[in-house]
Amino acid sequence: MRALLLTGGEAPPRSAIESLLGRFGLVCAADSGLDLAAAWGVDPDLIAGDMDSVSDLALVGSYPRARVHLAPRAKDETDTELGLRLLRDAGANRVVLAGGGGGRLDHLLAVRALFERAEGPDEWWAPGERVVRISGARTWQAEPGSTVSVFPLAGGATGMTSRGLRWSLDGLEWGPGGFGVSNETVGREFSIDPGPSSVLVILPYGASDSPA
Repeated sequence: MRALLLTGGEAPPRSAIESLLGRFGLVCAADSGLDLAAAWGVDPDLIAGDMDSVSDLALVGSYPRARVHLAPRAKDETDTELGLRLLRDAGANRVVLAGGGGGRLDHLLAVRALFERAEGPDEWWAPGERVVRISGARTWQAEPGSTVSVFPLAGGATGMTSRGLRWSLDGLEWGPGGFGVSNETVGREFSIDPGPSSVLVILPYGASDSPA
């Protein structure tokens, strides 16, 4: 089951993720992610968090069918973590996060850190680009000249290969701190195989999975 987790902070425009909105089996709004749900006209199935950042607490009552999980402000997980955990517990095997841009740097770094976890998000739709965690070969279609960046997780990356990128990933070895930014697509299709370790790929909104 694919799930959508809406969180606070800057978010992509609804138009960027429009084609995906009907494909989610569950939608969770974490704290001021509820403002994003209202702005997008999306009815959440779950509402989670301490609700200290939502613009109006009355919004919670606007979704009577949603299951509400209120948490104390003094807790050991962020509201985004709480929403992610609830979605995984509900059976989501793929979680797409939307929002979380701008604002406090510690919150931004916390979202990035979640990708280090096996049960972390699979995608992050941020304001401007999307981040995809891949553990196997993936192929996308995009406009030629599109910017693509690749970051290893904490364990580094070896055995990577790529096709359709101006600067090949073949043979590169990255330890912690390694990365490849501002690569470019040379055609309308490109692919990345991360090798034995997962990597994060930052893509433009317009990049789409190629048909099998």
